[in-house]
Amino acid sequence: MIQTFDLPLPHGITLSCRAAGEVGRPVLLFLHGFPEAAFVWDFLLAHFARPEHGGYRCVAPNLRGFERSSAPIEVAAYRAKPLVQDLCATIEAITLNSPTPGQLAGLVAHDWGGALAWSLAAQHPGLTRQLVILNAPHPATFARELSHSSAQQASSAYMNFLARPDAAQLLAENDFARLWPFFTAMAADSGPHAWLDEATRERYRAVWRQGLRGGCAYYAASPLRPPTPQDPGATAVQIPRDKVQVKIPTLVIWGLGDTALPVALLDGLDEFVQDLRIERVPEATHWIVHEQPQKVAALLGAFLAQSLP
Repeated sequence: MIQTFDLPLPHGITLSCRAAGEVGRPVLLFLHGFPEAAFVWDFLLAHFARPEHGGYRCVAPNLRGFERSSAPIEVAAYRAKPLVQDLCATIEAITLNSPTPGQLAGLVAHDWGGALAWSLAAQHPGLTRQLVILNAPHPATFARELSHSSAQQASSAYMNFLARPDAAQLLAENDFARLWPFFTAMAADSGPHAWLDEATRERYRAVWRQGLRGGCAYYAASPLRPPTPQDPGATAVQIPRDKVQVKIPTLVIWGLGDTALPVALLDGLDEFVQDLRIERVPEATHWIVHEQPQKVAALLGAFLAQSLP
């Protein structure tokens, strides 16, 4: 049974949330990416809320700018600092009645949610016991590949389109004709792990109709994008190592068929993550949460079990 509620944060942002499990249990927080929404986690919310899978309180907010969550107009409102502030306040609120107030049992994140989770884990390591990242590059390896790899620059060229002021308007045209290829280019509607049926398309339409400007603003606000003749992009970014070191136990699950985020992004990751485990999944793409939810649940469950008292 998925519950929905609005979570007002002290600094004036409200996040619409989905949840499962009893209040008072250890908390798992799930963060989605673009162009998605909190509903993508429903299977895992229900799975880990069950007593036989840990009996967690599982919460998935729609990030700032997505679905019914607050969507400030200014692009600056989508920089890392205010987005991480949202997460810190969310964790404080949802863990208040848990066995460890102020600390999650685990933070699980994909795509843009993963980018925020890397920052949160580096800057506020006490807020979660464990970190699980699905197909979301660490900022240091992403900056490296965007700066020096022509393959990554080509794979990420779409980011410069999404950063355009008119991107949201263009994406909404003709029944979101420019958005569906984000999925279908990675076999979302064909092959053994097809998942994009008409019912799922309609769930996405319902989210996208509420506005795409906030989601696109993540790209406009971030300097981590491919360089162009007009914009140095990631080549102008210097990331201090001490700002991105992650010291908590971390599991990275990576669908090897991700054409937007090639596996080279995992190279050298252990330089920045002290306690790292990587699970490479051959039969999966960027959309692994949709394609192989049982596989993700099994990997996540085994990892979470390692830290049980």
